[in-house]
Amino acid sequence: MKRNVLIVEDDPTMRVVLKRTLMESSIELGEVYEAENGKIGLDMLGEYDIDLMLVDIYMPVMDGMEMLDYAAEHPEWRNIPAVVVSTENDEKRIDAILRRGMGFVHKEFTSSLLEDQIMEKLKSE
Repeated sequence: MKRNVLIVEDDPTMRVVLKRTLMESSIELGEVYEAENGKIGLDMLGEYDIDLMLVDIYMPVMDGMEMLDYAAEHPEWRNIPAVVVSTENDEKRIDAILRRGMGFVHKEFTSSLLEDQIMEKLKSE
């Protein structure tokens, strides 16, 4: 089953790294959509069928957690698996992300670590 993925990340270089990691993984990819902040990410959720989100936390306009909070309240988006990819170091915040059922990958990451997190989230859907 091909998966459409939404990458929400303000750093264009990191978006390229995330997309390349997805393309080199064993995940059957459909379309990969990119957004530079949470607001645009929400717009894309409304426009496309998304099967997985990779979301940064710290972004201008609307940060990733605000976007994920909004998506969690939306009936059509609340069950989309999400992996947070961030420089976040606050253990309490990371624990809160994990308790909400999302994956977490700290930047700088290895391709295998990101793929493992994605596969774990896709298995649990």
